[in-house]
Amino acid sequence: MERLESLKSALSEALKEKGIIVDEVTTEKKGKYNFLTVVLDKVGGIDLDGIVEATNIINPIVDKYDICDDSYILDVISKERGN
Repeated sequence: MERLESLKSALSEALKEKGIIVDEVTTEKKGKYNFLTVVLDKVGGIDLDGIVEATNIINPIVDKYDICDDSYILDVISKERGN
């Protein structure tokens, strides 16, 4: 859990200049797959281009933190759901 908090802090720092808030970072095993989920938020919402841009920033940071011992799927999502 401590590694996830450290990762969340590093991601928050990296994304703050874009106005993006890291709401949550979790790991979960679903079937045979491990997921590392990063939930993002931003005033006014985040569009698909924003998610892609954030993912490009997140990827190398996640690699450095080596959160999961096994392979995993990085799932970067927006907190906001459509109306």
